[in-house]
Amino acid sequence: MRPPVATPHAIHVRTVIVADFSFAASPRNFEPMAHSHGPAEHAAGRHRGRLAVVFAMVAAFMVVEFAVALTSGSLALLSDAGHMAADVVTLGAALVATRIATRPDASGTRTYGSYRAEVLASALAVLVMLAVSVYVVVEAVGRFGDSPEIPTGPLVVVGALGLAVNAVSLVLLRAGSRESLNVKGAYLEVVADAAGSVGVLVAAGLIAATGSPVWDLVVALAIGAFVAVRAVMLGREVLAVLGQHAPQGFDVEAAVADLAAVQGVADVHDLHAWTLTSGMNVATAHLIVDSDADPREVLDHAQRVLQDSHGIAHATLQVESAPTAQCHDVSW
Repeated sequence: MRPPVATPHAIHVRTVIVADFSFAASPRNFEPMAHSHGPAEHAAGRHRGRLAVVFAMVAAFMVVEFAVALTSGSLALLSDAGHMAADVVTLGAALVATRIATRPDASGTRTYGSYRAEVLASALAVLVMLAVSVYVVVEAVGRFGDSPEIPTGPLVVVGALGLAVNAVSLVLLRAGSRESLNVKGAYLEVVADAAGSVGVLVAAGLIAATGSPVWDLVVALAIGAFVAVRAVMLGREVLAVLGQHAPQGFDVEAAVADLAAVQGVADVHDLHAWTLTSGMNVATAHLIVDSDADPREVLDHAQRVLQDSHGIAHATLQVESAPTAQCHDVSW
C-alpha cells in the first residue's frame, strides 16, 4: 500500500545527491542532457532585437527632451526627461544582460550559467526608477512658492512626441513583458514614461487654462509617485526570484501529489522549485520507488509531469530505494 504523500513541512532540503539511479547532472551553463526536457528557450533573448530598437528610440528622444526641459524650466518635463534617462540606462542594462545570460561559461564555476544577470538588470531598473522619483520629489518641494513661468508650447510638442515614442515602444515590448522579468522591467519603465508624457500634456493644459505654474510641480510629483509605485511592484518580483521563492503559480502540494501518483513512486520528499530566470523554472526532488519499479521509467514520467503540469523546464530528480541519512538529518 502506498505511504501517504509528504506534507508541506516535510519539504525542506534543496541538496541534490546523485544516487545510482538519479541520472541527474549539472553541466556547464545549464545545458540539458538527452534525458531532460531542458529549459525553455531563453525568454529575453527572443526579444533582444525589439529591445535594441526601443533603446535607440528612447535614447534619441531623451536628448531632445532634456534640451527642451532645460530651456523651458519645466520640472514636469525635466522629471520625464530624467525618467527617459533611467530608461536608457535600464534598457541598455537589459540588452547587456540578455547577451551575458547566453554566453558560455569558460570558468567552470557557474554551473547554472549567467542567467541571473537578467534579474540583476531588473534590480538595477528598480533602483534607477526609485532614484528618479526621489529626485523629482526633492526638486518639487524646493520649488514650491518660487515656481518660474513655464511656456506651454514646448510642453505640448515634446509631450506629444514622447507619447508617440512610448506608444511604439510599448507595442514592441508588450509580448516580451509576459515572458521575461528583464523585458518586463524595461516595459514598466516605458509605461511610466508614457504616463509621464501624458502628465506633461496635462500640465501644459492646466497652466494654459489657469495661468499658474504650480501645476508643473503638481504633475511632476504625480509622475514621481507613479514611477515609485511601479518600481516597488517590480522590486517585489525581483526579490522573489533572488530569494528563490517557488515560481509564481507553482503549487507545491499539487506537485508532490502528482509525483506521488507516478506509477512506481512510493514517496516524495525534499521537493524544491525556484526560478532561475524568466521562462526557466527548475526543481529538485527525491523519489522513493518500489523495489520492482524501473527507475528510468519513473524518472522520465516524473520529469514529464513536472514539465507538462507545473511548468518546470528542468528537473533534477534523485531516485532512491530508501531515504538517505541526509534526508533524515537535515532540518531546513
